[in-house]
Amino acid sequence: MKKIVLATGNAGKLREFQQILGNASIEFVTQRSLGVEDADETGLSFVENAIIKARHACSITGLPALADDSGIEVDALNGKPGIYSARYAGPGATDQSNNAKLLAALAEVPIEGRAARFQCVIVFMRHSEDPMPFIAQGTWEGRILFDVSGENGFGYDPLFYVPTHQCASAQLDPATKNSISHRGQALQSLLEHWPALSGAI
Repeated sequence: MKKIVLATGNAGKLREFQQILGNASIEFVTQRSLGVEDADETGLSFVENAIIKARHACSITGLPALADDSGIEVDALNGKPGIYSARYAGPGATDQSNNAKLLAALAEVPIEGRAARFQCVIVFMRHSEDPMPFIAQGTWEGRILFDVSGENGFGYDPLFYVPTHQCASAQLDPATKNSISHRGQALQSLLEHWPALSGAI
């Protein structure tokens, strides 16, 4: 069985990767389960940070790696929190504290000014010196609600209104979310190339 390290400790992301890419010949393991600390995300874009994370996981484990960098851009905040989405509320930020800060930042913004989108970049590297990492990208358009809603998902899902389904992302069942989300789109692109990519390791 081939083993691929996911450059994350996020259990929600692990479940999504397993649901979409999992098969009997590949085992996904998180870098945290292998004792690998998070990389320093020093990039200034989602693409840069995803490459940094994948290379870091490859170099320490010697395994092929998948990394994603994702976040939410809010137009009224000039694209913030963007690449800082996971730590928007500061060191040790939780989903709850990040959501609370975003709500506070948009407290005076009316519904027509709350446009936002989730962005996701996924990088696959065969090894730490891979000169041509595979990069997939997905974008999910919506807006920010005035309060949290729903119990599913993680991160900003309870605040992200999905116009096509007229509900918060956190109110979608996992299968529906995976089929339309930013990460689902990026993973679908990856999936189309996956036989060749996974066959090369």
